[in-house]
Amino acid sequence: MPTDRYLLAGLAVMLLVTVALRAAPFAVLGRLRESALIAFLATTMPTGVMVVLVVYTLRDLDGSTALPAALGVAATAGLHLWRRNALLSIVAGTAVYMLAQQLT
Repeated sequence: MPTDRYLLAGLAVMLLVTVALRAAPFAVLGRLRESALIAFLATTMPTGVMVVLVVYTLRDLDGSTALPAALGVAATAGLHLWRRNALLSIVAGTAVYMLAQQLT
């Protein structure tokens, strides 16, 4: 049977690990601002997110999900080519896909 000290020690360790993990990015933020890797990720991440969403959408298509998926991909691609706003494209394309899925 665990004692109160044992439980408090476990909670203290969990607290320290949680605080350390949340504080770590801020501790190294100054060095990361000028990092070439961070600059590269900032420019390629929106495209990476879109690729993941497309693969997730298209991976298990069958007859009933092909049309909503095609509409969602077309809406996302068209909106992104028109507005060049990754967030808007992702949100609107997902909304079109979900709406088309509910209506078909």
